Amino acid sequence: MLFGLDGVEIGLIIVFLTLFAGILSGFPVAFAIGGAAVISFTIIALLDESGLLIHQAVDTSSEAYRELTAQGLRPDEISMFRYPELPRVGESVFPLGWETALDRNLSFIVNRINERVLAGQSIETLLAVLMFVLMGITLERSRIADDLLTTMSRVFGPLPGGLAVSVVVVGAFLAASTGIVGATVVTMGLLSLPTMLRAGYSPQLATGVISASGTLGQIIPPSIVIVLLGTLAGDLYSTAQEDRAQAAGCSDALTYLGEPAVVSVGTLFQAALLPGILLAFLYAAYAFGYALFNPSKAPAVQIEAANAEPITRNEGLLWFLGLPVLLIALTVGGFQAGLIGSQDINVGSYSEAGDTASLRTNVSPSCQEAMIELHGQEAWDAAVAEQAEIDAAGGVQQARELSEEEQAEIRVERLANAAPIGPGIAITALVLGIVLILARGIMPSAEPMPLIVGGAALAVMLLFDAAFISPTTTPGTATVILILPLLVALWACRHAARRLGQNDLIRVVFPPLVLIVAVLGSILGGITNPTPAAALGAGGAIMLAAYRKLSEEGRSPAIILWGTLAMVLMLVVGINFDMRIGQEDVLFEDIIAYLVAFASFLFAMFSLLYACWVLFAGRILTPVVRETAKVTSMVFTILIGSQLLNLVVISFGGEHYIQTYLRSFDSEFTVFLIVMLVLFILGFVLDFLEIIYIVVPIVGPVIYGGTFDPKWVTIMIAVNLQTSFLTPPFGFALFYLRGVAPPEVTTAHIYRGVIPFVGIQVVGLALLWFFPGVVTIVPQLIGN
Repeated sequence: MLFGLDGVEIGLIIVFLTLFAGILSGFPVAFAIGGAAVISFTIIALLDESGLLIHQAVDTSSEAYRELTAQGLRPDEISMFRYPELPRVGESVFPLGWETALDRNLSFIVNRINERVLAGQSIETLLAVLMFVLMGITLERSRIADDLLTTMSRVFGPLPGGLAVSVVVVGAFLAASTGIVGATVVTMGLLSLPTMLRAGYSPQLATGVISASGTLGQIIPPSIVIVLLGTLAGDLYSTAQEDRAQAAGCSDALTYLGEPAVVSVGTLFQAALLPGILLAFLYAAYAFGYALFNPSKAPAVQIEAANAEPITRNEGLLWFLGLPVLLIALTVGGFQAGLIGSQDINVGSYSEAGDTASLRTNVSPSCQEAMIELHGQEAWDAAVAEQAEIDAAGGVQQARELSEEEQAEIRVERLANAAPIGPGIAITALVLGIVLILARGIMPSAEPMPLIVGGAALAVMLLFDAAFISPTTTPGTATVILILPLLVALWACRHAARRLGQNDLIRVVFPPLVLIVAVLGSILGGITNPTPAAALGAGGAIMLAAYRKLSEEGRSPAIILWGTLAMVLMLVVGINFDMRIGQEDVLFEDIIAYLVAFASFLFAMFSLLYACWVLFAGRILTPVVRETAKVTSMVFTILIGSQLLNLVVISFGGEHYIQTYLRSFDSEFTVFLIVMLVLFILGFVLDFLEIIYIVVPIVGPVIYGGTFDPKWVTIMIAVNLQTSFLTPPFGFALFYLRGVAPPEVTTAHIYRGVIPFVGIQVVGLALLWFFPGVVTIVPQLIGN
């Protein structure tokens, strides 16, 4: 053996040294990965051809090996790591020759590119990367961070370390709206770093908090890291659990687990929400605590508000806390009491199928034993009892076609149980009511009559809905009944919007906040998958940027505003009316609704094209599209190059060698801890893209093939990868900040400043390790 190392070990060393050399050479990373694959394969092939690379494999023909298999051990459970005393036999790392390995790599790379880049199941999800990048770069070029930093500084500046806290808040906000780490770090470095230094802030604290806050886009959804990890995690988890089920003697993972072995990007977004907020809170808490112990290095700063009517504490508590909470409590109470709820009385043509047992019990003895070990004897006994009850009732009730009489009976029953107020009307009244209340609180001295009239109109709208609208009322009739109080309420909200627009905090935060809620709400609520939501975000970002551009130039943004209202009208009409006008029996009101929705769609598209023209004429759209193309091309080029590098590692047995080593440990926690430590160390020299596409596919079959929740595993990896942006000496966030920092801020300042935040990342990982419920609680509450 060369240098006393196994041939596969030497091959792995060659691959990673070649990769590191390619990255550190300054050659574009996207091409360095593919080049490293070609060069490392050539070196390994030459060494193998010369007989210098010998792999010490377990001798499967030995008596000791046969004794282990006779004891019931599977071949994949027998390795030289778990049983080092087993006889070994030397063999080439390319048993069939490097020519065969090269031929397989060439054919596999074509198939993998087709499956994962061009036409596979994950391509639709990967398109979300393009849309989210476009959304983020557009918002960054619209200079949203400028106003956010100024406004948040006014809010938090008077606190100890307030400027640092405001940077964290803005970083979290930009993470949810842009998610582009480089753009966020550069923007906040240009805007806030000089201000913090002039205010007497320590260069270490200022640079550390800017670098760390800029990386929140890696974990707070919508996160490109989670999109890329999710496409891999779904495949890895499904395949690993199928292998695990078959190894246990079960037919498939659904039988063994009692649930489908799937994990989606949308579910991962839900899981990442609280961890992202937790990290932002830890950053802000550190900045505040640092200021308390070192007041001279993080002093409070008083920044005078540009415009704000004086508000007493009691007025603030009443209008900004008390009444909104009361209104929300009344709405929730209405749902709980049955006053607000579904009014859907539609009945399908078929009955619902009967419930099945919680676990499949018609399995082999080995599968039964494995399922009892996994789920517990109590869960198995409960499933057996459920199955016995189902069998006694004649088996699982199958769905059958309902007669007209049965459909009528079900419809009458649903009509009797329908709530008097529909959820759509109730939520609309809640949102508009909160707008009116906040407007009153912003300007207590202004004339309250328009707001009072609007509140009365909302009350009348709810009364009309309860008194005159039933589940059998057609949408057209309901619109006629509610249109007058709704128009009055919207007239009052127009007055309220003018007052709210005079408040800096609401004027700056509200537009991007609506965009964030629309994008994340559609994903987290299960309304759509990440790709259409990302397209919505990209379109909304373009219109928001155009609105800001027109406002800065003193031109009317009316077309953008009316286009936004047209989108809302199109959605409202589409939800409440039947748009299927191709049917035989179509109501006249549905035809009118279709025409209104189609006209709204046309005007919305016109406003979007107009927004693109405004940005193009303002020389904003061209660099946005160019930068989006560059970032997206880099991601997909790295994806292709990493597939080639993975195939090289697989070809000489490197992947199997690493997985065998990890499976030699009895504890899943030990295996996962080793993987997390390796990822943390690799983060010092590798970017998150290289780690996702090169390392995760190698260790994924092991860490996703156990009992750990795949959501928890993926989010732990994502938080760990976030650290790769901060760890010296090659953390990308540090280079971004170094490029825009003033001369008096040295690289040493940046490195020393970021070290505490790397420690906070470790603390955050520890909290998620010991309290996995932080990751899983939101998906459990929302549902998949």
